Parts: sequence; C-alpha cells; structure tokens
Amino acid sequence: VQLQASGGGLVQAGGSLRLSCVASGIVFRNHAFAWYRQAPGKQRELVASITIGGNTYYRDSVKGRFTISRVNAENMVYLQMNSLKPEDTAVYYCAAARLVSQFEGSGSWGQGTQVTVSS
Repeated sequence: VQLQASGGGLVQAGGSLRLSCVASGIVFRNHAFAWYRQAPGKQRELVASITIGGNTYYRDSVKGRFTISRVNAENMVYLQMNSLKPEDTAVYYCAAARLVSQFEGSGSWGQGTQVTVSS
C-alpha cells in the first residue's frame, strides 16, 4: 500500500489549502480514509475521516472550515482547508483502513505534508 500526500505549504491566516492523497496497492473503494495531523510537541490527532459510503467525521476545531472528500475513480482523497488558523500548523498525514476504527491499528499511512499557517 502506498499513500502519497501533497499540497501542503505556507499560507497566511485566513487562507486556504487543498491537500491531496493518492492511494495505490489497494482496492480504493473498499477503504475508509482519514487525515491526521501532528504539531511539534503534540500528539497526533484525527482531523477528518470518510467512510466507504462517504460518511464524514470532523474534529470540532475544524468543523465548518475543512472538507474531506474522495474520488473513487481517481484513487484520490482530498482535504480542503479554508479559513486556516495558526493552530492548524502541523504535518498532515493521510491514512487508509478497511474500517474507520482501524486507522491507528492496522491502517496504512503515507508520508506527511507540512502545513504552516502564519499569523
């Protein structure tokens, strides 16, 4: 399984970024996906997830600002991030698993992409 995340960068507070994750080596439509992030000195945290059926979950701090989506035909998962805040600064990781409960156990992870939001 390979997950390749991209789209991070430096943006001013209030700006937007779209993260992309391309998956290979799996039957994409049979997997749930998630975006996690880890800021320096902090634990990794779940940002958003999307099930096989398209149901989504967001942590409270990003609700209304972030949108996770998937395009099965392209093996792609996206995280649209709007109204970015300095506290969103972190390395963002894409994860895949058969069930949303399995990301941190038997899930597959890609390399991270750095998101830096300046104030």
